[in-house]
Amino acid sequence: MSRTRTFTRLGALALAAALLSGCNTLTRLSEIGEEPKLSAIENPTQKSGYQPVTMPMPDPEEPRPMANSLWRPGARAFFKDQRAAKVGDILTVAVSITDSADLSNTSSQSRGGDGESMGFSTLLGLENSVNKVLPNTVDPTSLVGGVTSARDITGSGSIARTETIKISVAAVVVQVLPNGNLVIAGSQEVRVNYELRQLQVSGVIRREDISSVNTIASSDIAELRVAYGGRGTISDMQTPRYGSQLLDVILPF
Repeated sequence: MSRTRTFTRLGALALAAALLSGCNTLTRLSEIGEEPKLSAIENPTQKSGYQPVTMPMPDPEEPRPMANSLWRPGARAFFKDQRAAKVGDILTVAVSITDSADLSNTSSQSRGGDGESMGFSTLLGLENSVNKVLPNTVDPTSLVGGVTSARDITGSGSIARTETIKISVAAVVVQVLPNGNLVIAGSQEVRVNYELRQLQVSGVIRREDISSVNTIASSDIAELRVAYGGRGTISDMQTPRYGSQLLDVILPF
């Protein structure tokens, strides 16, 4: 019976580990000995967890008629504007992020006391009765003496971090907001040998910020979200095991 219970517990632990790791473990197991599989092209709005963007909007304005005019509102030339404007249109996002931080902090605190004494010469007339309770050699005027204390605290910390991302990715307009701003989403996957690199970008842009060559800089994207990572042999070696991650979360030391 003890062996059966042991195997049952081990099976339960294995099942719990599989549930904690989610689909990533199943995916890795299915790709043993093979290259990571590329994701199928999907509609971003049909993905699980997608939610339409809601932003503060101004009151709608009635378009003013422009009779006998060759100029179209929003156009940069008399010819057709090739910039992205409608749902399904494509534009290029130039991601350029350079982030660095260098912080240091040092603190020092010390406190000490040479000596303290405490006693009483009168105490509600009961000072003459102290010797009835305590030995005759006790002096009530110096009950506590020679008390000293000391404390020293020293702490230091430092952070040095540098991140640089420069890459271009094509994105698709997935939503047009009431004020004309565009919600974009794009993804890119590159597989080299047994390593798959993934790039995802999304955000809200103004059509006026799109260049004449249908490109927009990441610095002009509001609510910018950029995710760059991947999976494969190298990523597995650089990722701590699930047990180590669990211990890092729950251990208090």
